[in-house]
Amino acid sequence: MLQTTPYSSELQQPALLARARLWGLIPCAGNGSRSGAVVPKQYQAVAGKPMVLHTLDAFAAVERLAGTLVVVSAGDSFFAQHAASVRVADCGGSTRAQSVANGLAALQQQGADAQDWVLVHDAARCLITPQQIDTLIDACQHDAVGGLLALPLPDTLKAAQGGRVSATLERSDKWLAQTPQMFRIGALQSALQAAGDAVTDESSAMEFAGLSPLLVQGSAQNFKVTYAQDFALAEAVLLSRL
Repeated sequence: MLQTTPYSSELQQPALLARARLWGLIPCAGNGSRSGAVVPKQYQAVAGKPMVLHTLDAFAAVERLAGTLVVVSAGDSFFAQHAASVRVADCGGSTRAQSVANGLAALQQQGADAQDWVLVHDAARCLITPQQIDTLIDACQHDAVGGLLALPLPDTLKAAQGGRVSATLERSDKWLAQTPQMFRIGALQSALQAAGDAVTDESSAMEFAGLSPLLVQGSAQNFKVTYAQDFALAEAVLLSRL
């Protein structure tokens, strides 16, 4: 069974923090039911190859990362057939929080330390660029908490009741959360354990622990491919980059 390591205040010593490494973690155990795809959406072809491989290409281009681990469901043989060199752990859980927690434990089993940074990224955000990843690292690597890419909300925000507008909400302080989300491995483990499976991203777990992650402005192109119509848009963006 995978075990988590308690986050110790001793790991906050400056000498230890200076040696902290950076790791990528890609939870890839979802079934993508909302996309309508026959296969899990992260494996559906976009611009000539499975979507998750575009994601991994961006992470592979970030030289500061010590490595990137993909977390898949037990019995998932995709990477054995398509990308043998990718580091994979078949410890995916039934929720994102479980997959991330198991992935953090797997990283530590492979040599990562509790004080190291981890950048958790959605497999289905295949438009992430190495430059955006580097921007997040630059902003967070000396921060006491860590942070996430996010986008200030550009549209008018409505509250609904019974399918009708019930209120217009103030949007000046609202941001759309994106990934990667970058935190210390040990701190994130402790936060996920305390918050439980209900949290839908890593920042939510850190917030549950009473911390305030840093918001780092991302890009509108870094959207999560979720619905069937998103595939065509993602493909158009990827092809335009070529």
